[in-house]
Amino acid sequence: MSASDSFRQNAGAAGMAGRIGTVFLNGYGATPERGVSASYEIAASVSRFFATLTDAIVDWNDARLTRKSLEALTDRELDDIGLTRADIYAVARGDF
Repeated sequence: MSASDSFRQNAGAAGMAGRIGTVFLNGYGATPERGVSASYEIAASVSRFFATLTDAIVDWNDARLTRKSLEALTDRELDDIGLTRADIYAVARGDF
């Protein structure tokens, strides 16, 4: 008897389809049981944390790319757009 055969024997009448249905009912649209709302609040907090972290990383990368692009320009090119080398960090941070 292979491992998959023993799994099928223990799966019961509903088998894998029953398990998949349970996942969809519990995870997508089912009314939460009492006391479960705390776990949803924790999941929402974790989701907000990672969204904030992702936004911070994206903002940092945008500033880095802006700074690198401006630093690659010559002084003459910077003067043409009304900037000096001292302005580069302020522009990259969005303060300018």
